[in-house]
Amino acid sequence: MLDRRFIGWLLLAVVVIVLDQVVKAMVASHFAYGDGVIVTSFFNLVYVRNHGAAFSFLADAGGWQRWFFVALAAAVSAWLIVTLYRHRREALMAAACAFILGGAIGNVIDRVTLGSVVDFLDFHTAGYHFPAFNLADSAITLGVILMLLHQLLEGRKHV
Repeated sequence: MLDRRFIGWLLLAVVVIVLDQVVKAMVASHFAYGDGVIVTSFFNLVYVRNHGAAFSFLADAGGWQRWFFVALAAAVSAWLIVTLYRHRREALMAAACAFILGGAIGNVIDRVTLGSVVDFLDFHTAGYHFPAFNLADSAITLGVILMLLHQLLEGRKHV
């Protein structure tokens, strides 16, 4: 029988996936590709697609990168599930794994179904635009921050 904590953390990953996919569907249904709306002086909602990885890495690689990133995300997801199970009683590490897992799967769904990842959050200042990103990317970033925080706090216990 699976541990309740483990199931709870997996449910957090599922919530991330569902929220990510719902918001991406809303963006795609309310905007034409390439369009956007100014929200504040430093933030726009846009509808763009990324064929690469973070910061459009390998976006112009010719198509092979789609399946490479799907395979990479599958391998990382398998590792995250094992790591999540091992750390299911440690809130920071378990939450980190759940957020990264949910974000990775959210972006994989886009890659498999659309061939690219839907991005819509556009922050900018002084004419410079940070590459657009989405909720899945935000969850991955939050997960990495929590993982680093967990490692820092664990390191302090052993000093």
